[in-house]
Amino acid sequence: MPMHDWTRVPDGIFHAFHHRWISSVSDRLNAGLLPDHLYALPEQVAGGYTPDVLALGHKQDDNERSAGAESGGGTAIAPAPVRTRPVTRFVSEAEQFVRRKSRIAIRHVSTDDIVALVEIVSPGNKASDHPLNTFVKKVREYLEAGVHQLVLDPFPPGARDPDGIHALVWEAFAREPFRLPADARLTFVAYEADLRPRAYIEPTNIGAPLPNMPLFVAPGEHIVLPLEETYATAFEAQPRRWRNVLAPPG
Repeated sequence: MPMHDWTRVPDGIFHAFHHRWISSVSDRLNAGLLPDHLYALPEQVAGGYTPDVLALGHKQDDNERSAGAESGGGTAIAPAPVRTRPVTRFVSEAEQFVRRKSRIAIRHVSTDDIVALVEIVSPGNKASDHPLNTFVKKVREYLEAGVHQLVLDPFPPGARDPDGIHALVWEAFAREPFRLPADARLTFVAYEADLRPRAYIEPTNIGAPLPNMPLFVAPGEHIVLPLEETYATAFEAQPRRWRNVLAPPG
């Protein structure tokens, strides 16, 4: 199955497909691709590195918090009125979908720590400078923390990422800037987190078959993820009305 041109449909349609593809990839990983000591779990995207890592950690309930306050274990903070003027930033429809998107976290069964992530870029990630910078910063933070990543960008570059999102990520690690080839404008990239991070790039195009991609689970160790198989499974589950827009019959 070829990669479709997702700019032809509203952002909400890709948002629905995004969740299907995330689930399809996660199901395939847990159905034998991952070794027994790892598991995949779709989860909500959080704001930064620390909240994501602590997502499965212990959370205090109301009784614990009350006990801590009564024992003098913490400082009580009283609510106070906000006296500064509010600042409003317009959030586009595409950015609103980013706040509801998911990704796949690969975790170790012994500690539930994240060892790798699979991210599928959405239009909202490129809708303005803020979400784009946030996405790029987060990829870098995870790499520096030793978390491997697979980033799939099914959207052509725009004014904010003329050579794709990978070029922005890689500015922090490479001496020479990355340039997308003129004949391949979509970027799939596997990041291997090590003392010196490495990137394995597969530029492709709308209409081309999806490549199989490495997903690193440890330095020097990876599995091969069958992207076309998982993509096809997700695509066939979409409403015929929108499948016909993306792939007209005949």
